[in-house]
Amino acid sequence: MRIYVDTSAFLAVLNADDENHERARRVWTDLLTGQTPLVCSSSVLVETYALVQSRLGMEAMRAFHEDIFPLLRVEWVDHDLHLRAAAALITAGRRSLSLVDCTSFEIMRQLGIRRVFAFDAHFREQGFDCLP
Repeated sequence: MRIYVDTSAFLAVLNADDENHERARRVWTDLLTGQTPLVCSSSVLVETYALVQSRLGMEAMRAFHEDIFPLLRVEWVDHDLHLRAAAALITAGRRSLSLVDCTSFEIMRQLGIRRVFAFDAHFREQGFDCLP
């Protein structure tokens, strides 16, 4: 069973000061031990690289790139996916919801992925099963 991974989970795993760090590390270890296929979008990657670099520094960004990125199956955002996600965002009309989130929801539905490793309540609102 594939698990989608959100930026919020990557940040919690990498940042020892994050309030969700301990839970995130346990889930991450379980996922790796179980050799669970991990999926994310290219949008999640862009968001994660930017936030890790700005909040945690270049060493953390390098660790993400060298240690975590190779473990991921990346769904690359194309023109059609971008348009569907943008339309969903505009239809939702919520400032707190992001284009990256809407892209993730579209990908998860398209691939039939129900479980997500995330600390973002929007996934639960959309009916996905969140880890932890």
